[in-house]
Amino acid sequence: MRKGNVSLRRCLSQAAWAISMMKNNYLSALYRRIAARRGAKRAVMAVAHALLEIAYHMLKRKEDYRELGADHFDRIDVNRIRRSLVRRLERLGLKVTLEPLAQTA
Repeated sequence: MRKGNVSLRRCLSQAAWAISMMKNNYLSALYRRIAARRGAKRAVMAVAHALLEIAYHMLKRKEDYRELGADHFDRIDVNRIRRSLVRRLERLGLKVTLEPLAQTA
């Protein structure tokens, strides 16, 4: 967000900083996901951009905001999360055997 309204950019970035301190919502999960790879300031600008996109679509479609949840990125690809967690445990020197939970009827 290099160009555009300076005051809007400031407001969005302040809102993004506030969201980064929150827990259990989609935007804070987005912040943590990006900040881990690219740093806090880039993550704040990404969240500010996401806020702007959300506001645009809410106004355009005349809809309410639907929270996707903090586990949204985990629900996208469960197998990828499973593989990465197994790799982490194996790097710690543990042998991992995965078994499905018993289904209770």
